[in-house]
Amino acid sequence: MAHRTAPDPARRSERSRAAVLTAAAELVADVGFGKLTIEAIAARAGVGKQTIYRWWPSKGAVVFDAFLAANEHEGSLALPDTGDLAADLRAVLRPAADELADPALDRTYRALTAELLNDPALYADYRTRLLDPLLDVTRERLRSAREAGQLAPDADLDLALELLYGPLHYRWLYRLGPLDHAHADRLVEAVLRALGQA
Repeated sequence: MAHRTAPDPARRSERSRAAVLTAAAELVADVGFGKLTIEAIAARAGVGKQTIYRWWPSKGAVVFDAFLAANEHEGSLALPDTGDLAADLRAVLRPAADELADPALDRTYRALTAELLNDPALYADYRTRLLDPLLDVTRERLRSAREAGQLAPDADLDLALELLYGPLHYRWLYRLGPLDHAHADRLVEAVLRALGQA
């Protein structure tokens, strides 16, 4: 007679968490953030509402986690350091432009942006888990380029970060023009000129 073991609660929890994130990603794409409800996420995931509230304080937090899971951002941010600063920055800005230009993600991004402005806890989570790590690795790549003499010795790296990422998001936010690799490349060229590329 086979010995029966009790179900592993950790495995069940991870399966439920994955189901919630999948459900949230599918629903926000189907109905939009505004019409999304915790009840609908719970029903599609096959879990109780209390399961969701045990892990996430708001639907914005669920959607943000779903976004991170789908895009594998958390813990994986890195910039290449090939010695060619322009190529390395293009390797980061081009995929960023691709994501922002993706019609399937646009509605979710815009909804999350609005939530970040109105939910201090979600904004803090976003800073900790996505924005600050991205800025840190980019700043470090720029610092190594400055130390290698590829940028002016007095190049302001914090300003460089804003010059690099800010215009991309500005164009996306106000739908001012196409977000493509050509635009990303022009941004890199402009930033490097402003920083006194050697």
